Amino acid sequence: MPVSLRSLLLGTGLLLLAALAAAPAAAQGYFDQYAIEDLLSTRAEDLNDLPEVYYEYVTLDEAYDNHVIARNRLYQQIGDGDTELGRKRSQLIELMNRQSVENTPLGDTLVAPTRYGLDFRAYSPFPRYYPGAHSLNKLFIIHKRVQAFAAYENGKLMRWGIVNTGNPDSTATPNGRFNFNWKEKERVSTLSPPGEEWRMRWVFNFVASRGIHIHQYSMPTGGPASHGCVRLVDSDAKWIYDWAEPWNTTQGHMGPSSMQGKLLDPGTMVLVLGEEPEGDPEPFTYKKRYPVLKRVELPNDPYAVPPGTNQQKMWDRLRAQR
Repeated sequence: MPVSLRSLLLGTGLLLLAALAAAPAAAQGYFDQYAIEDLLSTRAEDLNDLPEVYYEYVTLDEAYDNHVIARNRLYQQIGDGDTELGRKRSQLIELMNRQSVENTPLGDTLVAPTRYGLDFRAYSPFPRYYPGAHSLNKLFIIHKRVQAFAAYENGKLMRWGIVNTGNPDSTATPNGRFNFNWKEKERVSTLSPPGEEWRMRWVFNFVASRGIHIHQYSMPTGGPASHGCVRLVDSDAKWIYDWAEPWNTTQGHMGPSSMQGKLLDPGTMVLVLGEEPEGDPEPFTYKKRYPVLKRVELPNDPYAVPPGTNQQKMWDRLRAQR
């Protein structure tokens, strides 16, 4: 039975909490979102064909006290003697480490995969198959500890990528179970200061009462940095915008105006999991001889994750009555 959204949403109105940066550390840097599109779009025909990937340490050589020379040496090392190939491969290293090579201090160590050029899912901290989500057509997961997302279809990993969630000291992204609500291709944040426009692309809301979305925005390397929303690189944000299902209301599903209608059906389930990382996320366990990618453990049943809004509680009651 259709239910009025006004009876479900907390608060007095829609407040867009855009994922805008707390000032990053001077050496933190930003990801070049368009340079990595090819890396993220590489796809294998069959997920089962992806090999197991192992990792090793690479160090930015400080012998000559020259960062340019040190970077070139690193590019030659990971590119099998080819500097340009190594520069391209370094994009994967930067994503996996949440750290740009350019802003890595001399003498510091990064983690590198032993194989390059694979479907990005080969490097995923999320399981390639999630049995708990087998009965769900689509499921979207945000994990705050590893600062990453995963998209599943009937339990099969379709895509994963890095994110920046909300600053835990002031505007943390809420944990819990949600659904995707309305979406818009581009939106200006209501938090924009006078004379400026903070524009967000590929906006997909999942907490309507608080204006919490996923969307494309500038992404600093490192950990949580936003005002509550979840930032993604452009190619990931667009893919999710096209892939996930919004809610269905009597006012449609596009934009906040759909909140004025009656809710007919929820959108794709969204889980926000994990504790806040202490400082920057550490995707690896750093053993003496080699690093090991930390694997994300997911709940046996997605519905066991506590509902994050009154909207979820209402749908839980309806589901229990079936």
